[in-house]
Amino acid sequence: MIFVSNSLKLMINIISHYRLRAICGLVIFISSTLSTATFALTPGEVEVGGYLREATLDGLNGRTSQFSDFRGKPLIINVWASWCGPCRAEMGSLERLARRYNGKEFNIIGISIDDYRKAAQAFIQESEITFANFLDSKLFLENMLGANMIPLTVLVDSHGRVLLKARGALEWDSPEVVAEIGKVFHLKLE
Repeated sequence: MIFVSNSLKLMINIISHYRLRAICGLVIFISSTLSTATFALTPGEVEVGGYLREATLDGLNGRTSQFSDFRGKPLIINVWASWCGPCRAEMGSLERLARRYNGKEFNIIGISIDDYRKAAQAFIQESEITFANFLDSKLFLENMLGANMIPLTVLVDSHGRVLLKARGALEWDSPEVVAEIGKVFHLKLE
């Protein structure tokens, strides 16, 4: 309870300094750092602090890959669906973040939980998404990542250890969120 009240005090202080839009994103980001015990675990979920298991990633806008292909740099994994309004709303900010940092300081990938490949591909094409996206048609990745609600964004270190799970849509390229990503990954992002 003390952590929650301290978080609320922090949010109240932030409110006096930032615009409402940035605050909404920051509140979601801060609340996502609370223990995952507040959310029911999905079958086979890797919790914060655990390591992702190897998995085949079925390419939607590129080749099939493995999680190990992304080792060596921190990784941001966004779990989304084409029918999810909040997922669609945050995708532009993820693309802008990817254009700025993907393949440099960290990697960004998307995991679609759409039932139909064509729906996911159409959304990627329509949104002009350039970062790698994969289809999870068997629910393996959805369960392993803990996507009991979407959008879910998972920050993973360069060795495959889950550092943070952010539930809900964020403005991923806002200065406040970029600063938080830098803190989580121990990177100086500009």
